[in-house]
Amino acid sequence: MSTPQIPVLVLAGFLGSGKTTLLNHLLRRNGGNRVGVIVNDFGAIEIDAMTVAGQVGSTVSLGNGCLCCAVDGGELDDYLDTLTRPAARIDVIVIEASGLAEPEELVRMILASDNPRIVYGGLVEVVDAAEFDATRRRHPEIDRHLALADLIVLNKTDRVAPAEVERVRGVIAGIGAAGGDGTGAPVISATYGRVDPELLFDPAARPAREEKARQLSFEDLYAEEQDSHSHDHHDPGGDHAPHLHASYESVDVTAAQPMHPRRLMEFLDSRPEGLYRIKGFVDFGPADPGNRYAVHAVGRFLRFYPAPWPRGAERLTQLVLIGAGVDAGALRGQLESCVQNGPQDAPDEHSMWGVLRFVPEGEGEGAGEFGEAESRL
Repeated sequence: MSTPQIPVLVLAGFLGSGKTTLLNHLLRRNGGNRVGVIVNDFGAIEIDAMTVAGQVGSTVSLGNGCLCCAVDGGELDDYLDTLTRPAARIDVIVIEASGLAEPEELVRMILASDNPRIVYGGLVEVVDAAEFDATRRRHPEIDRHLALADLIVLNKTDRVAPAEVERVRGVIAGIGAAGGDGTGAPVISATYGRVDPELLFDPAARPAREEKARQLSFEDLYAEEQDSHSHDHHDPGGDHAPHLHASYESVDVTAAQPMHPRRLMEFLDSRPEGLYRIKGFVDFGPADPGNRYAVHAVGRFLRFYPAPWPRGAERLTQLVLIGAGVDAGALRGQLESCVQNGPQDAPDEHSMWGVLRFVPEGEGEGAGEFGEAESRL
C-alpha cells in the first residue's frame, strides 16, 4: 500500500444511547491522533454538532487538532474528501449517525466511495442497557442494526443489575446469531461511553500532542462529576484513572515461517465469535516472494494490501488480533496451523486467489473492487 488509508468509523445508536458521550471520550483520549468528526444530523438544528463541538458551524476545530463537520447524507463524500486531504493530517474519521439514521446506508456509502484515501473502519452500535427493551419496542429496526454491527457497546451498565446486563447481552447475542453469518458482533460493556480507543483505532505513530483546552459538553461535565463521586466513594486515595482494558483482549502472533494462503483464508473466513480487529503483515513465502501483505480486518470486512518487502526487513508474519471474550491460546493454535510445513507443504500456483479477492482494485492482479466486503449488507 503506497500511502496509509484513513479508517472511517460509523458510530450509531438510537437517541439517548450515549453516542455523543462516547465520541467526546474518544476525542479526549485520542492517543495522539487527529480525529475528523462528521456529525450526520438530519434535523434543522444541529444539536449533536453543538454538543460535540460546543458551537454551531459546518466545520469547526475542537482545539485538540480534531475537526468536526455537520452534514447531511448528500454532503458526506464532499466532507470525506475535505478531511482526507494531506494538509488536514487526519488519522481517523468518526461519523456519528443521527439517532434516527440508517447506519446501513452510511456503511454502503463508505464501501462504495471512490476516495482512495479511506478504508472502512467498522460500525459501532451503542446500546443503552437500561432502556434496551423499551428501545426495541419503539424501534424494532434496532435488531437489524445490531445484526449489521461490527462492534456493540453496551453502555450505561452501571444503571442496571449485573444479572440484567447478562440478560441483555444474551438477547443481543441471539439477535446476532439469527442474522447474517450466524455469529454475533463482540459486545463491550461500558459506563459513560468509556471504551479504550485502541479497540477502535491505532495510536498515532508520532508522540502524543499536549491537548489544548476546549469547551466541554454537558455530557463531559456530568461524566466527570460522576467519576469524581465514584472515585471518592469507591477508591479513596487510589488510582483515579478508569480502567478501560478489562472488556477486551489483544493477542500478538509472530511466525518465522510463511503462511499458507489457503489455510489462512480458511481461518479468516471463519473468524471466531468475539474477534473484532486483525491488523499486521503476512508473509506468504513462495506464493508471492516479492510482496509483504498488510492485512486490515474489522468485523467481517477484510482487505489485503501487497507491497514490496522493505529493504533489509526480516520476513515474518506479525499479527495483532483484538476481540472480546476470545481464547488467546486457541487463536494462536489456529494461526500456527496456517504456517507452511516445509517444501512438501508449498502452496500451488492457484493458492493466492482467495487472498487476491480482498486486494483493492489497482493494488494487485485479479482483485475486485470490494472483494466480498459487502456480502454482509
